[in-house]
Amino acid sequence: MTDLLYQTDAYLKEFSATISAVDEAARAVVLDRSAFYPGGGGQPCDFGSLTVGDSTYPVTSVKKNGEEVFHFLGGDTPLPVVGANTHGVLDWQRRHQLMRTHTALHILCGSVFRDYGALVTGGNMDPLEGRMDFEFATLRAELVGEIEAAVNREVAAARAVRVSILPREEAFQIPDLIRTKINLLPEGIAEIRTVEIIGLDLQADGGTHVQNTSEVGTIKVVDYKSKGAINKRIYIKIEN
Repeated sequence: MTDLLYQTDAYLKEFSATISAVDEAARAVVLDRSAFYPGGGGQPCDFGSLTVGDSTYPVTSVKKNGEEVFHFLGGDTPLPVVGANTHGVLDWQRRHQLMRTHTALHILCGSVFRDYGALVTGGNMDPLEGRMDFEFATLRAELVGEIEAAVNREVAAARAVRVSILPREEAFQIPDLIRTKINLLPEGIAEIRTVEIIGLDLQADGGTHVQNTSEVGTIKVVDYKSKGAINKRIYIKIEN
């Protein structure tokens, strides 16, 4: 089991851990604790490096499998052994850009749900850009302009972002906790992690976020498309 450090401290840039398993065929190691985000919910995984003794390995991909997080290592240096101590360092520029982008998408989701009652039907992101699909019957240029203005008012409002881990029963008493058209939370999860933009948005989420909306930067709506009769896609980019 890997202790997911990023769930409670998204600003952790480096950490120490012990290697608990090695997969030679996949060229991957499992750690007892990790700050690397393994991808999910539309947010890509983190990159960075692991150092064991005198050897430093690039972390080229990270994936969660059950309760373990696999860190895939580049290069051709022989893999470390189980029980070895390691020091992990994240590619912080990439991570922080993804944190800003993920929070921007929550601002978009929260604003659209508040103002138009539209549910999310999908989404994806890369550093400083992303897209979100909504259950909209119509979407026109004037409406898109209103949405862009609304989300940037929320950035300027400097709303705090709070992460909580709640018992499942308590979490599901929160109205509108699931903002997606389909509830993607697996059955049997005892605890639900929630991300709240105070005064705007509260939903179940497993990704990493900034601490305040003012940290996001200016959100630009750069395009929008119809993906079906009631499915509309909004593309955003984040300016520094």
